[in-house]
Amino acid sequence: MVGFIKSIKRFDTSFDVKLSTYAVPYILGEIKRFIRDDGSIKISRSIKELSYKIKEIQEKNIREKGKEISIIEIAKELKVSKEEVAAALDSQNPVVSIYDETYSNDEGGISIIDKIKNNVDEAEQITNRISIRNMITSLNDRDKQIIMLRYYKNNTQSQVAKILGISQVQVSRIEKKILESMKLKMVN
Repeated sequence: MVGFIKSIKRFDTSFDVKLSTYAVPYILGEIKRFIRDDGSIKISRSIKELSYKIKEIQEKNIREKGKEISIIEIAKELKVSKEEVAAALDSQNPVVSIYDETYSNDEGGISIIDKIKNNVDEAEQITNRISIRNMITSLNDRDKQIIMLRYYKNNTQSQVAKILGISQVQVSRIEKKILESMKLKMVN
């Protein structure tokens, strides 16, 4: 459709050709561009062309010499840097998603993200959450409401002040006092 629209915009009736004849090259060009550029990662045309040349050299070397050719040899033959050759070779690799399944059984697959370890001590996090929850429940109603509005509902001090009918400065002072008290309880 894009090619057809471009051809309509650029069509000139003085050319003495039919629109269909004029539109075909535009449509084919857009189809080729879509196929060439369609992918989850966009790769420049120059890298794709370099990748194609590298592939030809590799195949030729295997046919003629029966062995792989090194990146340095390819770089010398094409008169480009070894980094450019490496980038072009890397562009040929398929894109791997962290959600792709690497192992599959009857119950379902295991994705790469499932295998990634995090260095977070979950037991300590759970303990901290329980401690914080206990401290919050031990607060008086006003203090509990301030902490809940500020840290669980993400309200600003001004918003909390409006809700409680007090000034923002008062909210700030009360909040500071509550947090200092909670810190002392966590240390002890």
